[in-house]
Amino acid sequence: MVSGPEAAPPHPLPGAVGLSHLSAYDWAATDGVCGGSPHLHLVCTEAYVVTGGRGAVQTLSPDGYREMPLEPGSVAWFTPGTVHRMVQGGGLRVTVLMQNSGLPEAGDAVFTFPPEVLADPGAYTAAATLPPGTGPETAAAARRRRDLAVEGYLVLREALVAGDDGPYREFQRAAARLVRDKVPGWRDLWRAGALAAAERTGAQLDALTGGDPAYLTEATAYEAAPTRLGGYGMCGRRDEYALPGTTLPYEEER
Repeated sequence: MVSGPEAAPPHPLPGAVGLSHLSAYDWAATDGVCGGSPHLHLVCTEAYVVTGGRGAVQTLSPDGYREMPLEPGSVAWFTPGTVHRMVQGGGLRVTVLMQNSGLPEAGDAVFTFPPEVLADPGAYTAAATLPPGTGPETAAAARRRRDLAVEGYLVLREALVAGDDGPYREFQRAAARLVRDKVPGWRDLWRAGALAAAERTGAQLDALTGGDPAYLTEATAYEAAPTRLGGYGMCGRRDEYALPGTTLPYEEER
């Protein structure tokens, strides 16, 4: 029988992943490209599963600058430290699977704002935080936030294309400095989510090895629907689920 802390609470989605749906922004940025706010994640891998429309994702990494096309059925994912920017090509809709659910909402995602904003935690929070709700004021703030992130991103991209990875590396360091004080809280979320899910699997394997499948008496099924529609996420309009082990609503509308 599986018992102890690793047996509870249950996680309706496998591996404590995050789940949301995105419709990419169709606002044109200063470079004429329509799309979302460039950013990176510090400890989470993110995956896009394209369910409709067309577009692309632009990435900055030690591999350099890339642009991967997105169309229905394609999957793209980005490991921690990869700057990514979702680009709208027409009706683009994506299901997002996020490692370590809860951590992006706790600040694991950092926008590519200019260096002077990243250097000031107060200025960063002011630029990253949106008003509550989904009305015109929130939309305008989300667009300003996107434009500020694109401003910093274009500098990083230009340097990387020219063979200079210095600004990109410094952005990573600045992002790490910005979130350092949040890491203890992240560790608690990880222990309660992804780590606990993996440990439950280990306990189940131990039970099977001992010939005791009693934990299977806890089998059940779940269903859910989005609990917030059309929120303003980093990459686009965001539908999310308030479920244990899945993407939580953004407390500060990040």
